[in-house]
Amino acid sequence: MNGMKTPPDVGIQLPEAKVAAETGSMSGPLVPPRPDRSVRRGTDVAHVVLRFVSLLTSVTALSLMVSAKEAGNLSIYGFRLPVSSKWSFSDSFEYLVGVTAAVAAHSLLQLFISVSRLLRKSPVIPSRNHAWLIFAGDQAFAYAMMSAGSAASGVTNLNRTGIRHSPLPNFCKPLRSFCDHVAASVAFTFLSCFLLATSAILDVIWLSKY
Repeated sequence: MNGMKTPPDVGIQLPEAKVAAETGSMSGPLVPPRPDRSVRRGTDVAHVVLRFVSLLTSVTALSLMVSAKEAGNLSIYGFRLPVSSKWSFSDSFEYLVGVTAAVAAHSLLQLFISVSRLLRKSPVIPSRNHAWLIFAGDQAFAYAMMSAGSAASGVTNLNRTGIRHSPLPNFCKPLRSFCDHVAASVAFTFLSCFLLATSAILDVIWLSKY
């Protein structure tokens, strides 16, 4: 008006990248960050260590049981009778041998696969289907080891205490080495069961994170 000039409108435009960084993505929901590689690497190493220790305990339980045999003399009412014992004389001990052998084979196979993947810097558990398969195997073998250890411990306790109100004495007195081998085998069986249960828990943690 009458020579007066109106000032031009000045617009300020922020960079799109900066706006997106400050306000967040507007094209979809926020996605939680994936776990760090170092955390996943530590989980893989824990799986390998558990497999190795589980292999050692199951092989130890197996070797102790199959080497359990001894001969001696038993005294009943003043009569000395020759006795001998071997793990194959008991169905419970045979069951323990079969289960520990299966667990040793399972642990050896999983250890070989895990170490080969770890050396190639690949994930020890490549997919959820693989994780579910390992979880099912670990849980099944853990229950089997618990069952075998419980059955064998009942027979071992009977050998040590004898039968009440009967002339059958403590068989572990003349067969001490046999009973010690069996007791140690049962202890390593329960330890292997605990390790398999721990491995199954790690599998569940992996499934909840990845």
